[in-house]
Amino acid sequence: MLRVTSFLTAALILSALTPTAKAKDTKVVITVESPKQVALETEKPPFSGKRASVDVAILLDTSNSMDGLINQAKDQLWTIVQQFAKAKKNGQTPVLRVALFEYGNTRLPASEGYIRQAVPLTDDLDKLSEALFGLSTNGGDEYCGQVIDEAITRLDWSKEPNGYKVIFIAGNEPFTQGTVDYQKACGRAIQSGVVVNTIHCGSNQEGINGKWQHAASLAEGEFFNIDQDRAVVHIKCPQDEIIIRLNAELNKTYLWYGDRKEKASFARNQIAQDSNAQATSESSAVGRVITKAGKAYSNRSRDLVDSFAEDKEILTKVDSEELPDALQAMSPAQRQTHLAEMVAKRAKVQQKINRLAAERKVFLKKERQRLATETGRDTLGDAVVAAIQRQLIKSGFETTP
Repeated sequence: MLRVTSFLTAALILSALTPTAKAKDTKVVITVESPKQVALETEKPPFSGKRASVDVAILLDTSNSMDGLINQAKDQLWTIVQQFAKAKKNGQTPVLRVALFEYGNTRLPASEGYIRQAVPLTDDLDKLSEALFGLSTNGGDEYCGQVIDEAITRLDWSKEPNGYKVIFIAGNEPFTQGTVDYQKACGRAIQSGVVVNTIHCGSNQEGINGKWQHAASLAEGEFFNIDQDRAVVHIKCPQDEIIIRLNAELNKTYLWYGDRKEKASFARNQIAQDSNAQATSESSAVGRVITKAGKAYSNRSRDLVDSFAEDKEILTKVDSEELPDALQAMSPAQRQTHLAEMVAKRAKVQQKINRLAAERKVFLKKERQRLATETGRDTLGDAVVAAIQRQLIKSGFETTP
């Protein structure tokens, strides 16, 4: 019997541009887990096959004053994910998994370093988005060395050769805090093949003095300083409304499978994360739809259409009671016909979205050039996207801006 127990993926970031109101947070309750739990919390092992792997861990400081950082992460999530959709190795899009940690929040146990793994490495982008929108800030001590060490220990990093394994850690306090030596933690990371990029929320000199630059150098990563309170600028594009309307058509092509609770949960969370993106900004909503039309947003082992792309015999491997309700009453031949119709329908909708996305990209480029008068430090999304593009190429991937 095939069970649907895998999580999905992620990643972070959407930057497009026009003035935007302050993002509204949609709160999602996340269960606090102990960092002492067994490391293998994903229910599916790392991908083993011909496609290259990309594992990304995002470590966000959620202490007081970091509201701007969290808002930038929410706003730019889908732009980051799109960077991985553009990457290829041996002609194939890599298998992407993303983990999310928060640290420095006094709501978390002091005995565990004020650290929480919100999501393990997962290919469930909706699960990642849900956890991200559930974050809130509160004062605390930020132990950078310890959260890096926890990420290396707890996550089931891929053993695939020639992949890309990376940590992005963002915060504003000195890197030297806590009982775990950041130098040993960063050394352990790179020995495990995991690059560490550091993103200091503050001035460049403060980041250097606080050892953020040094930490990145120890783990072959890059050091950035950003303005976490800088509003993400959004440009309204003529394609936006059409792309958002097409999202409704896209959602109708999903054939969620698993037990009754799982199927309902997958469908409900997809809609919830559409709403989270829409509540943040129109650009974020558009970015999410564009991501859903690409290969980085894959629900294999949860959705029959995505699973069929990798396993043409998927219908013969799923128990009838785990199929979507509509398919359970059908004959095997009718199920195959219905699945083929959904595969074709999704491809057609995705083609429309991708065509509009290409037109939108051209429009955005011209508008950004016209409006390129803004000065100041980058946002979280700017830093992550820049590092991803350079480091994927260094790791042997082909990618486009």
